[in-house]
Amino acid sequence: MQVGIPREIKVKEGRVGLIPAACATLVDAGHEVFVEHDAGLLSGYPDEMFQAVGVNILPDAGALYEKAKLIVKVKEPIAPELDLLQAHHLLFSYLHLAAEPALTEKLLAIGLTGVAFETVQAGGGLPLLAPMSNIAGRIAAQVGSHLLYQPLDGKGLLLGGVPGAERGKVVVIGAGVAGGNAAVVAANLGAQVTVFDKNLSKLEQMRALGHNVTGLYPYPTALTDAVCEADLVIGAVLVTGARAPHVVDRKTVQQMSQGSVIADISVDQGGCIETTRPTTYADPTYLDEGVVHFCVTNMPGAVPKTASQALSASLIPYVLRIAQADWRNDSVLQTGINVEAGKLVHPALLNI
Repeated sequence: MQVGIPREIKVKEGRVGLIPAACATLVDAGHEVFVEHDAGLLSGYPDEMFQAVGVNILPDAGALYEKAKLIVKVKEPIAPELDLLQAHHLLFSYLHLAAEPALTEKLLAIGLTGVAFETVQAGGGLPLLAPMSNIAGRIAAQVGSHLLYQPLDGKGLLLGGVPGAERGKVVVIGAGVAGGNAAVVAANLGAQVTVFDKNLSKLEQMRALGHNVTGLYPYPTALTDAVCEADLVIGAVLVTGARAPHVVDRKTVQQMSQGSVIADISVDQGGCIETTRPTTYADPTYLDEGVVHFCVTNMPGAVPKTASQALSASLIPYVLRIAQADWRNDSVLQTGINVEAGKLVHPALLNI
């Protein structure tokens, strides 16, 4: 199989689909691997490191898309890349199509097969979403804490407090991988953390993080009251493949105190808070209803070296499998197919 790894062109995106060590595994398995010039540079992997393991470096995206059949990339394709994709391509990346109807229509028109990392399911989990959810959860808590600083339009609160001063209050909505990691960081910073989730076993895990962590069922009144009192709200609601539901409405955001912060990790799937709108690291925040919002659609892109290593470690077994001619017989990879031959395939997308 001819495997192509393009340079990511989303704003401030430094990740690369596979690091050199992962590419070496593909080369050893007999596959021909192409990497676009400087695709790994911002992750700490110059072209020479790819060449050393038998990868072919191509000068630009046009040459790469022409040579490769399997395209392995991180973020969903955007305008210049869409012009290069063809029906014979097998696209393996994050797609988040539920929040991107225009992209969905374009991929359907091209007629390619698109397998989305975020919908590949194995053993009851999402193995290709989990590594980035780990990172996004931690970033949301770290950046959220920073945005509470007064010079950044925050309320001027040190999240963990100090002797003689109160601790900040953090609400995490969703106790999955992203929300769980956000809770870990917020708890370790010393904040009073309340995590909402419908899964009681996950709430037990959250409580086990420490005496400053409370796990609650998301009854509407309880959730609204907690959000209104919070200094930092982290949205981490996930419905696999589908658009995230709004669990916090604008009226509730209006009741939050001025300078509070919202970090919505669910923004990739449309956001779980009504006031969420997508941003990039070029302009990552905005004020709405007096609340600072951080809703970057590629949060892990801020730490490309860490993120690329983590993604590659999870991704390489699946790339080896999808590079085989009979990959459609793999029940796990079947769960990742979102579009194929001009048709929507994934059930969660059929109503978008």
